[in-house]
Amino acid sequence: MFGNTRSVGKIYEELAANYLKTQGYKVIAKNYQIRGGEIDIVAKEGNDLVFVEVKARYNDSFGQAIESITPWKIQALLKTARFYVQKINWGDKPYRFDLVAIDLVEGKPEIKLIKNVIV
Repeated sequence: MFGNTRSVGKIYEELAANYLKTQGYKVIAKNYQIRGGEIDIVAKEGNDLVFVEVKARYNDSFGQAIESITPWKIQALLKTARFYVQKINWGDKPYRFDLVAIDLVEGKPEIKLIKNVIV
């Protein structure tokens, strides 16, 4: 796929959102941003609030998608999620972080969902 990083990212995030819907998730928001952080998809699975990071890989030269969740990225996700749960008055109810990893295999996207990626 060609284009700038943001437009390519939007394509993969849309693909991930559609995939999540087939898995029973209800997408609430996409690209939720605050200063210093962004969450690709906010969703609910049943009563669970889920923050979803989307990572796409064209090949494995930069490692697997889960390896791209660095300590800095974890801190930014946590900060953004805390802001979001305060904003919606989620209270002390639990929430979790999932990863949708999209790998291009022979030109076709292969999608993997990894739940509770940050513990």
